[in-house]
Amino acid sequence: MPELPLWAWTTVAAVLGLLVGSFLNVVILRLPLRMEAMWREQAREALELPAEEAEPLPPGIVREPSHCPHCKHRLSVFDNIPLFGWLLLRGRCRYCKAPISIQYPLVELLGGVLSAIVVWKFGPTWPALAGLAFTWLLIALAGIDFRTQYLPDELNYPLLWIGLLLSLQPMFVSPTSAIIGAAIGYLSLWSVYWLFKLATGKEGMGYGDFKMLAAMGAWMGAGALLPIVLLSSLVGTLIGGTLIVLRRHKAEVPIPFGPFIAMAGWLWFVAGDWLLLTYQQLTGLR
Repeated sequence: MPELPLWAWTTVAAVLGLLVGSFLNVVILRLPLRMEAMWREQAREALELPAEEAEPLPPGIVREPSHCPHCKHRLSVFDNIPLFGWLLLRGRCRYCKAPISIQYPLVELLGGVLSAIVVWKFGPTWPALAGLAFTWLLIALAGIDFRTQYLPDELNYPLLWIGLLLSLQPMFVSPTSAIIGAAIGYLSLWSVYWLFKLATGKEGMGYGDFKMLAAMGAWMGAGALLPIVLLSSLVGTLIGGTLIVLRRHKAEVPIPFGPFIAMAGWLWFVAGDWLLLTYQQLTGLR
């Protein structure tokens, strides 16, 4: 059986990424709702409140079929075609004509493009498969944090543990580098959080940010953490400042930091060597 050329593998990855992106949309929308419902139930039990009629849980992530959030009509297979379904429907529900959020095609497109880049970088290898898992988890985490300012442990911990387990191979970094990177990643933002809180009495970020940076350290080692933090801060400042200037975001409303960590971490994962070399050439440092 002849081996497929790299462009063919990249195309397969793009199609797979589109399909996974469609599923990630479900995760981004439904997982926070399920979490909130379970938190309310746990709070009632912890506070020993009088028993009430149990509220129905929001739709599950896997079993319940997709439906229009407005008219609740079940979507057909053709409506669910990644990216092209939204384009064919011209961004509106087939049944009630309500607008469909631009999030759906954007997440699907992001899944396809980023998956193709990962396979183009690593080729048809085990590191590419691991890189796809890394990419998809980051898309889901960034999407949830952007919408809700949650970085759920249900996704953060798998990202962290997969990185630590891959170091046993080792696939990207050694076990020592992964463990030290995870510890430094967590403690660095944890320290910043408490210094900021002690100085201002306010919370500058959430614990999910610590865990996400710890996962970055587990995947890429401690040496990647400073570039990731600097890149995420730069991107966050540019995007946040632009939104405030354009008056699309109030200055007093917090902007989630998780999506910027995800952007910077993924960029360093696939292009860290090139970015470092470019920086050295521009600054004359070696």
